[in-house]
Amino acid sequence: MSYLCRSCREAAVRLSWKFPVCVPGVSQSKVLLNRSECGQRRRLHNLRACHRSQGSGNDRTQALSLTRGISVSSFALRSASDQSAQRPIAQTTIDEEEVNKFSELAELWWDEAGEFEALHSMNEIRVPFIRDALVSQRIQQGGNADFKAAAPLAGLQIVDVGSGGGILSEPLARLGAFVIGVDASEENIKIAQAHVMHEPKVARNVKYIQATVEDLVATEAGKFDAVVASEVVEHVADVATFVGACCQLVKPGGSIFMTTLNKTYLSYVLGVVGAENFLRLVSPGTHDWNKFISPQDLQYILDQNNFSTRLLHGMMYNPFTKRWSWMTNTSINYAIHAVRASDVPPDTSTSTQPDH
Repeated sequence: MSYLCRSCREAAVRLSWKFPVCVPGVSQSKVLLNRSECGQRRRLHNLRACHRSQGSGNDRTQALSLTRGISVSSFALRSASDQSAQRPIAQTTIDEEEVNKFSELAELWWDEAGEFEALHSMNEIRVPFIRDALVSQRIQQGGNADFKAAAPLAGLQIVDVGSGGGILSEPLARLGAFVIGVDASEENIKIAQAHVMHEPKVARNVKYIQATVEDLVATEAGKFDAVVASEVVEHVADVATFVGACCQLVKPGGSIFMTTLNKTYLSYVLGVVGAENFLRLVSPGTHDWNKFISPQDLQYILDQNNFSTRLLHGMMYNPFTKRWSWMTNTSINYAIHAVRASDVPPDTSTSTQPDH
């Protein structure tokens, strides 16, 4: 998550060009891109766009936001002969160190002024984002839906992957959806189960399971109207495998929603150094910049799993007002909504990850 106001962010952008950041795990030669490398990156971006437009047709709606900022670790597209090669499927995408980290914080999930304050605040924009997209999708598919209804998501089944203490699962359940919250941490699941019991009506619409997304795929593939993975992608061991597993849970015509951090100089300066070491908005070590992923690379993985992007938009957290807002710039935080093709099953194997 990123946490500076607009003026501070813009100043950081200017500084990042004058004084390139030396990011841990990235050589100086990669950080200081020369003109030819920048040109090559632009060409790769154009190739991706061409690839999507040629293979997607009218059903592939273009993303509605402009991606800015240079992604330090953008994937390079494989050659045609390499694209058919598949990597072995990982047993799990769980990073045990990450699970232990959040298990130790389990008691703090529902402290709205504590460690997870920014996540609670994010509900102000991510819950309407998910609600409006699903209602619109239902209307487009010929169903009956009402944005203003008390339970606009009634009848829908949603999986909240990496549900933690249930911060997002509960609001979605209040909107009428039946939500399955999945988390690898036993401590997180216990906290979520205990908290939801304070609202019996909501509790009837929520089921929490200690499991991995791969565990759920084994028995529930293709059964859900939507899968949500909010602020989770940046904590998994293998992004391509994780996203592929999430995609397998979605039924034809269903949706996937993700929020995460871009992999740019700016996301390191503000999302890691600034948020953790200066503003202390989250504990030091919460984020590993090497696990961040650019919107282009995430879209590529989704595309390989037969999902088309419907919306890509930037997000910004203001630490002074403690509120999130939407923005066109995706160089730090961003949200993505993609829809599974109605007539093509998702790839049952891991999405091919292009070489770096």
